[in-house]
Amino acid sequence: MPVRGLEPGRRAALIVNECQNAMISAEHSDNAGLVGEIASRGVVPTIAALAAAFRAAGLPVVHSTIVLRPDGLGTAPSCLLLGVLRKKGAVVEGRPGAEIHPDLRPQPTDHVSRRLHGLSPFHGTELESVLREQRVDTVVVTGVSTNVGVPGTCLEALNRGFTAVVPEDAVAGSSREIHDFQIANILPLLATVTTAVEVRAAL
Repeated sequence: MPVRGLEPGRRAALIVNECQNAMISAEHSDNAGLVGEIASRGVVPTIAALAAAFRAAGLPVVHSTIVLRPDGLGTAPSCLLLGVLRKKGAVVEGRPGAEIHPDLRPQPTDHVSRRLHGLSPFHGTELESVLREQRVDTVVVTGVSTNVGVPGTCLEALNRGFTAVVPEDAVAGSSREIHDFQIANILPLLATVTTAVEVRAAL
């Protein structure tokens, strides 16, 4: 049975959301819960395999990051998450924490979409234009976190007329309980929830 959103004739793009060292690397992150979930569930190699499959199929791979200026300009602390990011300075440009995880390093054909503010890859970026230019109608959302970033990305995508697909084993939250709740109750309202194996088979 085809994965909804990945039926023959549909064109998909992979979004790798905020897989930056300060978010998911034990060496640079102080979010032990998220780092632990990423490691225990093997999320990074799962995303890497998906990215390789998308590239092999000639489909876009997009890395969405939030990278702050050293002076904080453009990043208003308008909510707790953005306030913490600005206060800690973990994803400031030029610092190791702002870099994409080395196992997910962008390839020459990939697109890196950076933003200064907001909690969605679509906010204040050219992402929608890039996807339209590539004739994309479905986004496969991976990365972090199932707390906010993943459902936020799906919501913003569907608001723009895209279909969203979430491979459950290629995303993670700050705890297993939060992740499982979001996967069972929230994300199915916004996206097709599936697995990385099923996504690769549908490409």
